[in-house]
Amino acid sequence: MMFSRLTNTLLFLLLLQISSAQVIDKVIGVVGKYSVLYSDLQNLMVEQQKSGLGIDKCKAYETLIYQKLLLAQADRDSVVVSDQEVDQELSKRMNYFIQQFGSEEKLEQFYGKRTNVIKDEMRTDVQEQMIAQKMAGKITGDGKITPAEVRAFYKTIPEDSLPLINSEVELSQIVRRPQYSEEEKTATKEKLEGYRQRVLSGESSIALLARLYSEDPGSAKDGGFLTFGKGQMVPEFESVAFKLKEGEVSKVFETTYGYHFMQLVKRKGEVVDARHILLMPKINNADFFKCKKELDTILISIKAGKYTFEQAVKKFSDDNDTKQNSGILINQRTASTKFDNEDLTEIDQNLVPALNGMNVGDITPSMQFTMPDGKPGYRLMKLKNRIDPHKANLKDDYQKIANIAIAQQNKNAVKNWIKRRSKITYIKLNDEFKCNFENDWTILSN
Repeated sequence: MMFSRLTNTLLFLLLLQISSAQVIDKVIGVVGKYSVLYSDLQNLMVEQQKSGLGIDKCKAYETLIYQKLLLAQADRDSVVVSDQEVDQELSKRMNYFIQQFGSEEKLEQFYGKRTNVIKDEMRTDVQEQMIAQKMAGKITGDGKITPAEVRAFYKTIPEDSLPLINSEVELSQIVRRPQYSEEEKTATKEKLEGYRQRVLSGESSIALLARLYSEDPGSAKDGGFLTFGKGQMVPEFESVAFKLKEGEVSKVFETTYGYHFMQLVKRKGEVVDARHILLMPKINNADFFKCKKELDTILISIKAGKYTFEQAVKKFSDDNDTKQNSGILINQRTASTKFDNEDLTEIDQNLVPALNGMNVGDITPSMQFTMPDGKPGYRLMKLKNRIDPHKANLKDDYQKIANIAIAQQNKNAVKNWIKRRSKITYIKLNDEFKCNFENDWTILSN
């Protein structure tokens, strides 16, 4: 769907707009009160090329027109997003940018601007994207589909048009996190408690101390400031935030990221403004060695028959997402348990070569990897199943077929909506763009 393609490239597109050399801009289309700019089209085509999709000016142009039509309809339907929602999204995206560059300083150095300036320049674009996304959600609905609808869709696919499914594997894992030494934990908490006492005594503000000492790359330069709603932070962090009174300073507490203390700035309903300082205990080489040795010992016990792999998962794994499911990995892209080589490479470049030559039931040696929270860990991977290449069928590929059916269902909903709404919306496009669009648009002629 066009809007999905646009939002998937938004992160990089916005920074391209911010950092691009000055160009002579012009309006190349108008939808309602919203203008489509030539610079927007150029940037989207650059992103097409970066993504390996090939440059398609007409597709990019239609994507931008669709976004503006969504905004025009959102005006009619009073679809809005709050400033707090925009702030939350901006913070999330800036954190992503910082992670990609490695540090806030590298991000600022590359673009020659402070992060707060970048955020300000992104605000209008992000707000429009969020409104358009909200409007698009009203068009396509919840994206649910019944098994009967999936079967009916499958029957409409000609035999020679069934997609070919590449070789796939199903995997389970046992994860161990390197643990900080007790001495390092104590030293970190004591240092943080010292900062906390300086805030409580009025000697210094939490904002100043966060800028000087916090190890949270996303908030340190903003004086530790965060805006968030329920479900956006780890549970331990939210639990503290939503119990504080305005101006109150929390005790030192622990999350998976390290140790924090926090001061509540204000709370409005289910949204909190707060400042915090994060310090992370440091893991040394001895901690890594101990973790790997523990996992090697677990593997020896499994091979000796002391535990099955599944029993060892429940007893030893540190990964809460898979521990209660016998260690089985879920493919976040397809919502299934199956991974092709592209999926495996995306989560860990070492997995494909590690699994080559393995038989079903084999277990890898301990492997170092990066966990979802960005911290290092070790894991054992068991090859539970290997599926040979085949044409898609309902028995083996139900979720993939369901996803295709939902995508087609959403595409049809968008097509029908564009056909209806473009008839009653002012749309005027630049004559130099002669495009055969994918959808049926009603556009004003000269």
